[in-house]
Amino acid sequence: MNAENLIGFENIPQTIPHFCIESFRRNSKPDALAYKLGDTWHKISGTEAIERVKRIALGLSKLGVRAGDRIAIISENRPEWSLVDLAILSLRAVNVPIYTTQAVEQIRFILENSGAKMLCVSGKKLFKHAEEAIRSVEQLERLIFFEKDAIPENDRRAISIDDVEEHGENSELTSFEDELASVTKDDLATIIYTSGTTGEPKGVMLTHNNFVSNIVAISNGLPIKNSDRSLAVLPLSHIFERTVFYVLCANGVSINYCASFDQIGTHLHEVRPTIMTAVPRLFEQVYHKIVKKGKSAGGWKTRLFNWALEVGQDYWLAKDTHGSISPVLAAKHAFASRLVFSKWRDGVGGSLRFFVSGGAPLSKKLSYAFWAAGIPVLQGYGMTEACVASANRSEDNKVGSIGIPFEGIEMKIADSDGEILIRGANVMKGYFQNPEDTARVIDAEGFYHTGDVGYVDKDGHFYVTDRLKDLFKLSNGKYVAPLQVESLLKQSPLVSQTVVVGSGRKQVGALIVPDWEALKEVLKDEKIDATGTREELCENPQVIKRIQRDAVELTRELSDYERVKRVYLLPREFSIDKGEMTPTLKIKRGVIDEKYGEAIDEICGS
Repeated sequence: MNAENLIGFENIPQTIPHFCIESFRRNSKPDALAYKLGDTWHKISGTEAIERVKRIALGLSKLGVRAGDRIAIISENRPEWSLVDLAILSLRAVNVPIYTTQAVEQIRFILENSGAKMLCVSGKKLFKHAEEAIRSVEQLERLIFFEKDAIPENDRRAISIDDVEEHGENSELTSFEDELASVTKDDLATIIYTSGTTGEPKGVMLTHNNFVSNIVAISNGLPIKNSDRSLAVLPLSHIFERTVFYVLCANGVSINYCASFDQIGTHLHEVRPTIMTAVPRLFEQVYHKIVKKGKSAGGWKTRLFNWALEVGQDYWLAKDTHGSISPVLAAKHAFASRLVFSKWRDGVGGSLRFFVSGGAPLSKKLSYAFWAAGIPVLQGYGMTEACVASANRSEDNKVGSIGIPFEGIEMKIADSDGEILIRGANVMKGYFQNPEDTARVIDAEGFYHTGDVGYVDKDGHFYVTDRLKDLFKLSNGKYVAPLQVESLLKQSPLVSQTVVVGSGRKQVGALIVPDWEALKEVLKDEKIDATGTREELCENPQVIKRIQRDAVELTRELSDYERVKRVYLLPREFSIDKGEMTPTLKIKRGVIDEKYGEAIDEICGS
């Protein structure tokens, strides 16, 4: 172990609760965890966090939780999520997280398939959403509510987390140390159900060692300080944020919870994070908001803004490709940084050292814009079955790549089809009660087959081009990687969502859900009639032509067969409720192809 914050951790049991509790104890921070209630931020010290984990663990034990029992959690980000998680793991029990966006049928499936003994629910809203599934699952012995006023009157199984802690407080705290001492690195820590784009979710089994090996590897690879502050925005039910929580907690970082994307703006200003994780969707929204504000300023301010954007792209292109930066370009960038980009930095709190981005590729244009503004974005790569496998480093970043593997993790490209393969202590134990699917994705040599297609450059940086199953072939035999084309289209401020289509057709097209507010402003500025309903605007030839212009321009540097020739506009966003997206907001391409088959034929040719 080389990470400064983890010195001595090699001498303690290699489990998640041992690492987190030792960090809470060692760093003894007054703001180890923090959350906002109403207008006030509340802090939980490292000492208090340890005591609460102990009380919750002993309370759960009194309620009958034993080693190997599965305890499910459905909640937005809040301290209770993490404290209960650590308590569950301290008992050698297994945490089964459920996305707050999961459909009722999937919630029922996860609870039944995992054999969950208890379920933790945050409050009334989520209970109401999941109630039908909860009431139909007979094996649930207890419902534990984080908010006392959410407890239903007619359910004897219901109890509040406060009551659980009270049960624990009356236990001998020495027994907690006995429970904790029994946890081993090979124990199962969690079953996370993948939000697959086809079929039923599969339960990914991850051990303590899967996570701890990742904690150590990432801590050795990224410059994390125990003086850092983070803002937990992505759902803790997702492997990315869950892993990052463990990494930051072990390193003594102060963790501030953000319950929803709506709160990000105010939380950034109040917390002033120094390190943070995000997904491309967030960067796209922030970028489009900044561009909209800059271009609406008018006069010399808009000209200065546009000039700064161009300078930033030129400057970071030269940096990224190791080209020469002339004294004139360097001076222009310094000027743009002081007058324009300083406001960008203030917008994310003014103290950010770096973002780590995951989940999908971020376009080069957006990456260059943020790097040029002094907001480093390190693209990473991972998945539920292999935690976090790789990332760029501050001192070794290549925009567009997913970086290099973390210590102890092997990655390679399959000779047969270009698939990215991963081997290491981070790779899952297997799929829960599903040896057939496990054998399909983990080969005899121990390599996990990711399903992603990519390549590796001469410097060892890996690149993802698309999902193997998402590649489609045009009628002329040419293959298209839709993910890359979609990342280009999302650079347009007029595009909210897009799906690139054309499988088996003559040409590539795009289904686009416009950003209606931005679109109407542009139509007004360009003297195009913007009256009518969304449905009417979607059929307006001038409106279609205007968005198509952006699509053609943004894809013009691709090969001719990959370029978007025509677009089809949709009035409403793709959604989980309509079965078009997974709980992690991945597009179900098969559903889209079937649902919008006639529209696809219209723009792509049958």
